[in-house]
Amino acid sequence: MTAIAIVILGEMSYTTAARIQSALPGSTIYGLQQRTQSADQTYRDFGETVRTLFQQGQTIIGICSAGILVRSLSVVLNNKWQEPAVLAIAEDGSSVVPLLGSLQGANQLAQQLAQILKSHAAITTTGSIRFQTTLLSPPNGYQLAFPETAKTFIADLLSGQSVKLEGTVTWLETAKLSLDAQARHCIKVTHQLQQPNPYQLTYYSKTVAVFIALNNFSGDSDIADIIQTQLTAHQIAPASIALIGLLVHQTQSVDIQTIATRFSVPIRLVRNSSTQSVSDLAKQLTHAEQIIAVDSVITIAIAEQPLDPDAIGQAAGQLSIVGLGPGAAEWLTPQAQQALQQATDWIGYKTYLNLAEPWRSPRTQRHDSDNRVELDRARHALDLAATGRKVAVISSGDPGIYAMAAAVLEVLEKAENPDWQTLDIRICPGISAMQAAAAQVGAPLGHDFCTISLSDILKPWEIITERITAAAKADFAIAFYNPVSKSRRWQLEKARDLLLAWRSPQTPVLLARNLGRSQQSTRMISLANLTVDQVDMNTVVLVGSSKTRQFQSAGRHWLYTPRYY
Repeated sequence: MTAIAIVILGEMSYTTAARIQSALPGSTIYGLQQRTQSADQTYRDFGETVRTLFQQGQTIIGICSAGILVRSLSVVLNNKWQEPAVLAIAEDGSSVVPLLGSLQGANQLAQQLAQILKSHAAITTTGSIRFQTTLLSPPNGYQLAFPETAKTFIADLLSGQSVKLEGTVTWLETAKLSLDAQARHCIKVTHQLQQPNPYQLTYYSKTVAVFIALNNFSGDSDIADIIQTQLTAHQIAPASIALIGLLVHQTQSVDIQTIATRFSVPIRLVRNSSTQSVSDLAKQLTHAEQIIAVDSVITIAIAEQPLDPDAIGQAAGQLSIVGLGPGAAEWLTPQAQQALQQATDWIGYKTYLNLAEPWRSPRTQRHDSDNRVELDRARHALDLAATGRKVAVISSGDPGIYAMAAAVLEVLEKAENPDWQTLDIRICPGISAMQAAAAQVGAPLGHDFCTISLSDILKPWEIITERITAAAKADFAIAFYNPVSKSRRWQLEKARDLLLAWRSPQTPVLLARNLGRSQQSTRMISLANLTVDQVDMNTVVLVGSSKTRQFQSAGRHWLYTPRYY
């Protein structure tokens, strides 16, 4: 289901927003910071927020003027076939205006909301007014085929041409169409593969379910190719697939998410008894009129009515490993923000979950943990996602740099739970602390550099010593992570002394603390003057190479490492 964002500019709009939210379960109210108190999430910049939501494909309901939405979105409009629904609603709910996305159901949503708000839906689409339905935007369970020919087809109907209906088209029974069983123009609903025809408006019905029995799969062929071959052989349109069912505990090493992405359908996990055939299971779950058991691996079920994937089996879980960046909202990537907002559960160190709180939906459950139980946290996340949940494991900075991505993969490799093989696992990168620190003063990492953690909790100090010495000899710029803690107070100065054996005492060092947060500070010193009292666990330490240079310009002190030697 497409996510729905209700965007308000002030607290006075909240009452209308709340009425809409009650009618649209799962929707989220976004409110402008300092002007709203009741919103689920807050934002700083209206235009930036609605453009991000739009580009993520979320339905946008703005409790605001139509003009501000149009001006904000004008720069990102480029494809009417992919635009999500965008509606403007008066603050008191007295008028509902669908602005964009009629092909994604904007007109129908406007009519639904107008009925709830007891107001008026300002529908201006000629076809919607004339036919009392939106032919270009069929209901759930159907997909318009060949949209490039649909515009001319509808223009013909608007000019007075009659039309005949083929297939089950119940939603058109009340439409004001000029019907004639002998008409040249035809509206057809089918699961069978069709060809473009200027006199036919085709809808593919989501009546097909494909079930995969991987215990019979040799692994010599690509599952997605096998499915496509069988669809072609039986002239079934891929767009008619409602779901792909996968027997639990039979995932082996097949990348099931690649299959789901290729056919743009959800994966559903199903279970059968040891004596039940896949064909019998498929018929039981779909009430199919037709079962095509093409081989021991693929079974295709074709139902009479569109299938609801949510009613069949269990969703394949999703695990997103999210990097927040150093802490500032503007450093959070759109991918990471979307993962946070769509998650059913957050798992992470309490401090990081607190940083992410502005993006948490009220429906998202928090699972706080201590900072030293990374493997337990990873195991918990994998197990929770395996129940069909959408889980976000949260790190600061980039999750792949001294953070949770490695911990999750370490646990995943052990394959303690076979259900983990069904998961859609995504790593959402973030801006690392070293990138954010470098950006404050220029480009100290402008040439070859390395990162070294000074924590000896997970690796011996002897190895850290070897790596510092090797990096110093190779003349890398160095980013030191985890420089000190309450119990580790000596490692930083030991690292300094190792560097001084190869670097000038005047080598520039940047100390960047609390990046992206209210107490952010940066300070440049020389390597000789680096002491433990200047640093804490919230500090990243960047040490220049022998080529790193400093200068002043435009009232600022700059630091960079040139790209030439």
